Amino acid sequence: MNKKVILCVDDEIAVLSSLKTELKNNFGKDYIIEIAESGEEALELLTELLESNYEIPLVIADYIMPYMKGDELLKQVYLLSPGTMKILLTGEVTIDGMKKAINEANLYRYITKPWQSEDLALTVKKTVNSYLQN
Repeated sequence: MNKKVILCVDDEIAVLSSLKTELKNNFGKDYIIEIAESGEEALELLTELLESNYEIPLVIADYIMPYMKGDELLKQVYLLSPGTMKILLTGEVTIDGMKKAINEANLYRYITKPWQSEDLALTVKKTVNSYLQN
């Protein structure tokens, strides 16, 4: 059985830390929780994990990040790992950005900031269950 990783990407360390803590508390026994502070770092990590035969059921990415927005990152994730589920985490998103994420990255869901812990856990659970059924 391959080790499974949930990858979280956000340029705000406090948000990333909080997200990692919540996911570890809810899913840490079944998934490795990895973090990246930028789209570029996330793509490097994703490539390394895939090359090492890790499964990546889920990537959660912030929308507003410098250099590479979340919709572009998720598009690249889709190209590298089409089966990986994608959630966009956002405090604000444009209609064009959301359309791009849905159409070009096969976006599964989006979560607004600040998130509710119960909603986050339920959304992640449903998302990884959907991944496992495919």
